[in-house]
Amino acid sequence: MPDYKNCKECGADIHADDIAIHRKLIDRGADTFFCIDCLAGKLGCRRSNIEELIEYYRSTGKCSLFV
Repeated sequence: MPDYKNCKECGADIHADDIAIHRKLIDRGADTFFCIDCLAGKLGCRRSNIEELIEYYRSTGKCSLFV
């Protein structure tokens, strides 16, 4: 069952940016998601790296996930 409210790793609340970046980096058709912190851990990077990517995709306007 889809869970658009909680991180599948830690149970934290999920927000639009969490969903969008998870779909962009992990699986476009995902229906369960990692929060930004858990996603960073899974990818072996810092939260700030993920936040920079979100800002980049939003500022370019080229990705429909970040409108």
